Amino acid sequence: MKKRRKSSIIPVCAAILGLLSLLTIGLICFPYFVNLESDFTDKTKPHKSREAQTPEELLTEYIRLLNRHEYKKMYSLLQDDSKNTITEADFIIRNQNIYEGIEARNIRAEITGTTAEEPSDVNVSYKISFDSVAGSIQFENLARFTRTDTGEYALDWDDSQIFPELTSEGKVKVIVKKAKRGEIFDRNGILLAGEGVASSIGLVPGKMSEELANDIKKLAKLLKLSPEDINKKRKASWVRDDSLVPVKTIRKYEEADLLAQAPDSGTLETEKLKKALLKIPGVMISDVKVRYYPLGEKASHLTGYVQAITAEDLKKHPNEGYTSSSVIGRTGLESLYEKELKGQNGYDIVITDSEGAAKSTLASSPQENGKDIYLTIDSALQAKLYDQFKEDKSCSVAMNPFTGEVLALVSTPSFDSNDFILGISKDKWDLMNKDKAKPLYNRFRQVWCPGSSFKPVIAAIGLTEGAIDPEEDFGNVGLRWQKDSGWGNYFVTTLHSYDNVNLENALIHSDNIYFAKAALKIGAPKLEEGLSQLGFSETFPFDIRMSSSQYSNTKTIDTEIQLADTGYGQGQVLVNPLHLACLYSAFLNQGNILKPCLLYQEKPKTEMWLPDAFSRETAERIKNALIKTVDNSAGTAHAAHRKDIVLGAKTGTAEIKLSKSDTTGTELGWLAVFTADSQAEKPLLLVSMAEDVKLRGGSSYVIKKVNPVLDSYLSDLP
Repeated sequence: MKKRRKSSIIPVCAAILGLLSLLTIGLICFPYFVNLESDFTDKTKPHKSREAQTPEELLTEYIRLLNRHEYKKMYSLLQDDSKNTITEADFIIRNQNIYEGIEARNIRAEITGTTAEEPSDVNVSYKISFDSVAGSIQFENLARFTRTDTGEYALDWDDSQIFPELTSEGKVKVIVKKAKRGEIFDRNGILLAGEGVASSIGLVPGKMSEELANDIKKLAKLLKLSPEDINKKRKASWVRDDSLVPVKTIRKYEEADLLAQAPDSGTLETEKLKKALLKIPGVMISDVKVRYYPLGEKASHLTGYVQAITAEDLKKHPNEGYTSSSVIGRTGLESLYEKELKGQNGYDIVITDSEGAAKSTLASSPQENGKDIYLTIDSALQAKLYDQFKEDKSCSVAMNPFTGEVLALVSTPSFDSNDFILGISKDKWDLMNKDKAKPLYNRFRQVWCPGSSFKPVIAAIGLTEGAIDPEEDFGNVGLRWQKDSGWGNYFVTTLHSYDNVNLENALIHSDNIYFAKAALKIGAPKLEEGLSQLGFSETFPFDIRMSSSQYSNTKTIDTEIQLADTGYGQGQVLVNPLHLACLYSAFLNQGNILKPCLLYQEKPKTEMWLPDAFSRETAERIKNALIKTVDNSAGTAHAAHRKDIVLGAKTGTAEIKLSKSDTTGTELGWLAVFTADSQAEKPLLLVSMAEDVKLRGGSSYVIKKVNPVLDSYLSDLP
């Protein structure tokens, strides 16, 4: 076989001489682009026989096959001498590993010239370009074709057909410059999700004892793995005697934690485990960087977690820079801000010699580290709320009522995102899924029956519609009432009897009967319209997708009883707690409802979601009534009263039962509380809900839980 020519640019004069030479042997020479999708993909067009194909057409076909990864058909275009130097299997593996390894796509070739040394040998020069994982690659090359004994042309192939500088001993290597994932911080720069260190438990096969099987069993028992899992890792194809084989990652504790006066149980258990592990021959413990969530279960429903990318993920996110070693945000903010956080890996595509030394760089792209995300969240408030409610099924949302900045989003019980990073066991996963308290269930994203916490909203709609005269005395009818006998055995009940049953006193005493009558005065059409204008049955405008609030299971309030129940937050009313907090913001902002925000800005720009939802007079009247609900000794929220700061609040106890006659249902306890002074040093609007408070004091239970949080946040107490 003749020695292959190196790739070069054919000078103009040589091209002219080549053209004249070709004309004398009946070949036509002209530069043209290879069309990758035309008649090759159209099976209805006639296909030329190999004998009739020119070298240019064969090169065109070769490039088309390459675009389609049809390496076996590419091999069929090679002449016999080339096939003697590389088998079909090796050819397929070689081309597949290189082209697909660098993610070559959109391969395009432009034939720039054709020359013939003799009638049987024709050289086709061409320019080739394509996209790769490291960006665009383009170069000039030369394809040599030889006429066979049958009169057909075939490609004289060697490795330089892939890249001019590539030899059969050389390799094409992709060097990944890994981007650092962005971190998530709270408003004060405190880390919520970022880089941490864990302990990697590994083993060195060559250092293990002769009692290998017993040692593997000991290791498996300590790490709560199966011996089969460990042996599978130990016997991987890449493992050598001196390899360090990672087996499991566990939490790392700081030495200071162990030296503390009273180390926590987790630290002591980890120390005991490590000592036992190091007694097994061949076991090594080393530090490894991992994604870390400092607040653990206190913010896991908010932060979410990342996991190793799967084959399914790679199919869903093609050409987005993910590799088989990437992680991807699976839930929470890690998923919500995945595009911003993930960054973009950089790549170098290099050709190496037989010794592995780089000869040349084909393409290079810089890595772009992920963007850091700063939230409006106050991690101290977040942690305090979790600590207070961690034994409950509950949720809490907090915001600055004058800027819309969301300060806390808490759901209890919870899980620890770090468990998913270190590798959660099947037993623990099954336990969490079977837990009746549903620790994986994100309660602050759901909708709940609001009970009496909804009464200020009904009051505001009634005043806006002119259906309620705030000074009108609805009359003291006792603790039980129905409109007429048409309601059958159904009565609206309330807990307190008092005189002068007007709007303010009804809010102070949380009078169900008053608000049932108020809803009837407003009427179903006006109430439906009013609630629709407040965002009910619509997508809530927030970064995190929240369930939509509703006033009915259908599009209408169908009966008088349902209408009356709606007036005091029962019936079929369901409200998202953050939505409810935003509605309360109107009472502090002259009737304007704020749009909640989650991304921190040094100088926050207050954005209105529903401007002029209520009049200034209406907002002020309800705000003052809610202040009296705290300050008045008869007020249902009086237990939240403080001497240092003026608060407004509304409690609520929602009955959850299967039917109106059900006496075994549970209750939800609510508290919506806010700092009334717009000049307060630390403005706060907090909405908390706890389930199953029926035998624990109803909404009073929630106040007891919230008061220490208010002490801590408003007074900067530990």
